[in-house]
Amino acid sequence: MGPAGALSRVRSWLPTTVDRRVRIIAWASFACQVLLIGTGGAVRLTGSGLGCPTWPRCTADSFVSTPEMGIHGVIEFGNRLLTFVLTVVVILAFLAVIRMRAVRRDLFLLTLVQGLGIPFQAALGGITVLTGLNPYIVGAHFVVSIFLVALTTVLLWRVHRGPRGSHAATPRGYARLVHAAAGVVGVTVVVGILTTGSGPHAGDAATPRNGLDPAVMDHVHSWPAYATLVLTLAIVAWTLRAGLPRRFPLLLLGVELVQIAVGITQARTGLPPILVGSHMVLSALLVGAMTAVVLSLRNEQAPDEIDAPVAVEDARV
Repeated sequence: MGPAGALSRVRSWLPTTVDRRVRIIAWASFACQVLLIGTGGAVRLTGSGLGCPTWPRCTADSFVSTPEMGIHGVIEFGNRLLTFVLTVVVILAFLAVIRMRAVRRDLFLLTLVQGLGIPFQAALGGITVLTGLNPYIVGAHFVVSIFLVALTTVLLWRVHRGPRGSHAATPRGYARLVHAAAGVVGVTVVVGILTTGSGPHAGDAATPRNGLDPAVMDHVHSWPAYATLVLTLAIVAWTLRAGLPRRFPLLLLGVELVQIAVGITQARTGLPPILVGSHMVLSALLVGAMTAVVLSLRNEQAPDEIDAPVAVEDARV
């Protein structure tokens, strides 16, 4: 089979509607972004941030860690390796929607932005290493990761629920409450980044801190966290009173309760790394759940009404 025949076979495999393959790839995109936050946390919590002392190579002569580099080199290299796995998933996501780009432009743009985010994220990770783990660069790297978690949540929502609707599905007051909660979640995440950058888990003893008082930052971090809980309780109460969909608000509340429990426990037990790492992963799930609640504010057009194969024929690869 020549190149043209192989290309034709690949093209024929590409989905023309949102099917099971597209949904699986969307879930893989979300899972990889959350997992990357977990492995990035492991790098930080084990003091492995400079386990590979240079970038993009792990040593001056090798892209992979060597036995002499020990466990820190393995952890840091594993985190970098996951970026390549994520890159493959992102490419698959883009290819999975490219033939339906004329009728599902939203999916095309979401996968495109996700694809552009990967090299940016990798480059920022490299700058983090080259600057000796500057706490503000490390924080910016985490913000990009959280943004990509939110983006893949939107992708998941769109492949299951269809494009963004033109009509509100909830009362205006409820929507304002949800948007307020989303804003406070953002503040909570940012303050959490600053808190981590000030404390013992910013890296090993040689890693620079941001100079903020960690004891004070622990208290400051708790304020928006509790405000988020209060706003979420108000959201859940509104859904119960008004008969609004409550699946995602309840999911958000559940994640928050676990997150707060872990946060309080870690603060009272000397910040054990396993709890700090769990807290980081939970922050990603918190952002994902909050994003889903925001997306539920509008009516979506059912995917079956959008993904007509006949319409896709105009969108050539």
